[in-house]
Amino acid sequence: MNILGIIASSKFGDVGDYESIATVSVGSGGAANVEFTSIPATFTHLQIRGIARSSLSATGAGFIMRANSDTGSNYAAHNLLGDGASAQANAYASNTYMYPSSYMPAANATASIFGTTIIDVLDYANTNKYKTMRSLYGTDLNGSGQVGIASSVWMNTNAITSLSLLFTTSNLVQYSHFALYGIRT
Repeated sequence: MNILGIIASSKFGDVGDYESIATVSVGSGGAANVEFTSIPATFTHLQIRGIARSSLSATGAGFIMRANSDTGSNYAAHNLLGDGASAQANAYASNTYMYPSSYMPAANATASIFGTTIIDVLDYANTNKYKTMRSLYGTDLNGSGQVGIASSVWMNTNAITSLSLLFTTSNLVQYSHFALYGIRT
């Protein structure tokens, strides 16, 4: 039974409608990517929640995402981002990956600061339509930083059974953490 307030107004229903599928916690050796495989087709949507920091010798770094290990040029994306001083909008067509536009602190940023991201993959098991991804992210870089939203499409009707988050220019550092949830409606 729902209670009054935010939960009662949720479009996703009861709190129990989110179910943990898998988690990845990066150990002391770091990690070049995060893989969620054997995703069951028993949910309506998926959500990835993450906190991350990169080992890249820069202030910040991002990552890309692929569905079912597909490297074909059948992804497209849009993103909006801002850093408090300026805003930027981008569009990408015929990509070989989804672009969740997630920016995370890297090695030259203040120590121990991690960025956050929430990525929704909508109707991931529906074989009658292309798959849409939307994301929100933010990171504070001790007085500066970046926030953004993005959407991507995988132009394929196959059900998604695996998702890969790829950190192509660096590794994730220890204590980075990603969790995959299934959403029932």
